[in-house]
Amino acid sequence: MNKVKLESKVLDFIQRYSLIPPEEIVVVGVSGGADSVCLLHVLTKWRKGLGIKLHIAHLNHQLRGAESEADAEYVSNLAGSLGIPITIDRQDVAAYRIARNCSIEEAARELRYAFLVRVAREVGAHRIAVGHTRDDQVETILMHILRGTGITGLCGLAPCSPMAYDSQGMSLRAEALSVAKGQRSNLLVIRPLLDITREETASYCQEHQLEPHIDSSNLSPSFFRNRLRLHLLPLLRQYNPSVDQALLRLADIAKEDNALIEQQTSGVWDEVARQENNTVYLDKKQIASLPLALQRHLLRVAVTKLAGDVRDIEASHIEAARSLLNKPASKRISLPHGLICHGGYNELVITRLPSVIASEAKQSPLPPCPFPPLPGEFPLKVPGQTVFPGWNVIASIVRERVASLSSQGVLSTSERTCQSNFVAYFDLHKTGTALFVRQRQPGDRFQPLGMSMPKKLYEFMVDAKIPRSWRGHIPIVCSPQQIIWVVGWRIDDRAKTTEASQKILRLEFIKSE
Repeated sequence: MNKVKLESKVLDFIQRYSLIPPEEIVVVGVSGGADSVCLLHVLTKWRKGLGIKLHIAHLNHQLRGAESEADAEYVSNLAGSLGIPITIDRQDVAAYRIARNCSIEEAARELRYAFLVRVAREVGAHRIAVGHTRDDQVETILMHILRGTGITGLCGLAPCSPMAYDSQGMSLRAEALSVAKGQRSNLLVIRPLLDITREETASYCQEHQLEPHIDSSNLSPSFFRNRLRLHLLPLLRQYNPSVDQALLRLADIAKEDNALIEQQTSGVWDEVARQENNTVYLDKKQIASLPLALQRHLLRVAVTKLAGDVRDIEASHIEAARSLLNKPASKRISLPHGLICHGGYNELVITRLPSVIASEAKQSPLPPCPFPPLPGEFPLKVPGQTVFPGWNVIASIVRERVASLSSQGVLSTSERTCQSNFVAYFDLHKTGTALFVRQRQPGDRFQPLGMSMPKKLYEFMVDAKIPRSWRGHIPIVCSPQQIIWVVGWRIDDRAKTTEASQKILRLEFIKSE
């Protein structure tokens, strides 16, 4: 391939996936090897045409002594010759590996991406360009297969993906990724060379007399990726000379299938799941009724929301978590990233525990209480907004019957309002406006929706399998005459809406920080 064709392929790839908007600042990670040097040179040549600014970032891992120092000097000189600003730093990867108790590859990756994030933030960039090639894509897919993966792992590297690291090199919390909503972090990693082979980048560098450095560690069999590249792939090519293309086709098929599953997952997430701080609650009954592919993907989304990424989550972890859907409450498993998955009575709970309470929490048979403490009694402004510790309650009056209400007077999407963002509807004529919220009290009785006779609130909570430690936290909405709502579980049958209801009261409980 001549240099013009390579440059055209890279530019076509950038435009096809909209990798770099005009006027963007792009941080280019440059190690000094042929791939990253080729990427830098192409972007430099076309920066005016793309309307972008570049900033080079180089991290000295301090693993190869004088060779590492020579790499840093080479990249610095290259930046000077191209007239591009550069940030160079050094990190003791070996020491970090010991502190983190992880592999050298993982330690180097975490520190490298943490450094790239810091540089991007310092220069105001929203794109970090790295030199991953088609060969890296093939190796990544094969690595995932060998380690055990689901359909997501078969997709391999994406042309553009959210940055999954914070400035300390730790995984971002899922709030930054918002996987279920289809949103992305505002800091993205782009891979413009995914259509280019290593052989092509080496030829390009030779044509332009760039003289990139060769990393001797790439020849070491002590690294898994190197063993795969140097030994396994050549062996597989003896069985199928086109194995690289076969793996890439597999990735393309997996991406299309995965996109459909992601779309379906996004559509049902709000119906079956809710997140509160470091915990995700999944409705066991609803999830168990879904196809297996959706069950698995919902669990992966839940893990991603809490851990930031699913690099260490294998198919076996997802299957172990899924098995809890049909097991008794209190069964639990440990997952990577400090996550614990355990079953409640009606929900599957995945939580990220602080290390200081992890050992204590393992002894607890129940998930943490999802309700904040409720200190006292609070009158509600109807209509209007009422704020008290832990809650913000919005009361509104609907003049006409709401079509989405079922004849039972609750949201049609779920019998348990706990799964409907704590929303319930009532016949205003039956409830009146003099409402208040309190804790449960001894002797409380109410008539749960669908029942013909009242029963003790205590008995209802026992029958509903509400954990004892939760019961004093659950808000109880009352009128002067009776309880009208056990928030998160059931309204009183005597306050439900009917076809004859003229005015409908809507109450929404929103948790406050």
